[in-house]
Amino acid sequence: MTTLEQMIDDFAFLDDWEDRMRFVIELGKALPDLADEDKSADNKVQGCASQVWLATSSGNGADPVMTYRGDSDAFIVRGLVAIVLAAYSGKTASGVVEFDAIDLFKQIGLLEHLSAQRANGLRSMIQRIREEAARRLV
Repeated sequence: MTTLEQMIDDFAFLDDWEDRMRFVIELGKALPDLADEDKSADNKVQGCASQVWLATSSGNGADPVMTYRGDSDAFIVRGLVAIVLAAYSGKTASGVVEFDAIDLFKQIGLLEHLSAQRANGLRSMIQRIREEAARRLV
């Protein structure tokens, strides 16, 4: 899977909005499929126009390392999921809570080009990830 730093570097070379969207779709195609058993009602993200699922696991301790897996039934949204997973997965729970990926989407020039519905879905995904991390802090 592509690292967040690689994604940021790749976006920096893409001036055209259409090129950025093609890259988002490619990131989505490269995202590993989520197992069918993880596509449950509990893992479904509310507030997304497309179907989006997020599965969470964490290590042990007071500030565990968080691991996220996700999927969507829409190509562009699947790419957005890939970016969000790269931003949050592998961070400690406190690091997840502190990091706001909306700023990342502004930095790579995607946020202003998302429809209101997609931007709301993105915010719902990020909120869910941060809330799950906060619950695991002891």
